[in-house]
Amino acid sequence: MGPEEKLNATFVRPARFYISGFTNIPHVKYYYVFLCFVYILTVLGNCFLLLVIYLVEALHTPKYMIVFNLAFTDLCGSTALIPKLLDSFLFNRRYIVYEACLSYMFFVLFFGGVQSWTLVTMAYDRFIAICFPLRYHSIVTNQTIGVMLLISWVCTTTFLATVVKLIDRLSFCGSLVVKTFFCDHSPVYRLACNDTSLNNIMAYIAFLAFICFPLILIALTYVSISVALKRIASGEERLKAFKTCSSHLILVAIFFLPILGSNIATVATYIHPNVRIINSSLTHTIPALLNPIVYSLKTEEILNSIKKLFKRKKIDKATKI
Repeated sequence: MGPEEKLNATFVRPARFYISGFTNIPHVKYYYVFLCFVYILTVLGNCFLLLVIYLVEALHTPKYMIVFNLAFTDLCGSTALIPKLLDSFLFNRRYIVYEACLSYMFFVLFFGGVQSWTLVTMAYDRFIAICFPLRYHSIVTNQTIGVMLLISWVCTTTFLATVVKLIDRLSFCGSLVVKTFFCDHSPVYRLACNDTSLNNIMAYIAFLAFICFPLILIALTYVSISVALKRIASGEERLKAFKTCSSHLILVAIFFLPILGSNIATVATYIHPNVRIINSSLTHTIPALLNPIVYSLKTEEILNSIKKLFKRKKIDKATKI
């Protein structure tokens, strides 16, 4: 038997993985019921925001194209993760077919990646609006934002398809228990018996591409915005300009801080697997729930548009009577 044949003989692709989830937690089903409510509210909130932006013509602007994209990815990201999570743990169907595991991994990571770069596109919109207000409408057009969002979708798809495809070259001859709540990249590739150094490198690149670089770019835009705001003489105007950024800053904090915190804690100290799973599951689900609430309550245009829609409905009802 030649060396190549030997390699093929030792290559093991499992039929399925077992997702372990929590260990030894009493009444853990209540937590999954809580996640079920989180998902229902996420769907309602994001669908409502998408509907308002779609129905109100005044919101068909570059800024709200970005908000629409964020709400859509929030909705898809939660749908990729939570229903399968509930199916696995509420109905005790923890075994997952190998191919299904990889597609599960891809979609959860993909929508998270697109959310990250959508927040960068939002930062760019605020940067041009405050630093170059007179040129805003000529620079930030529907076409420009459409191209930026399309690039983020295409690049994220290409990169994460490569990351997931690289798992296909691994051999799983030992444990098939994924010690987390979904088919996450790191817990899956670490089960492999052969060399995982390339997968490890890709995990670091993914962290840089979807967490570090976006955060650095957002931070740089806000440094530039702060410098531009200092030049505005009137304190009232400065506050008004900053208010337009407040909802975006809240979204950035909601999305990035828990991910950064959990990654730093994992590297710096030992975290019990149950605590890590709770932290990670909330990090993946709560931002999608809060984003439409933040945008609806913190943005005057959205609030006014909602009021107008309800007024229009009342008028329509009155005329029918």
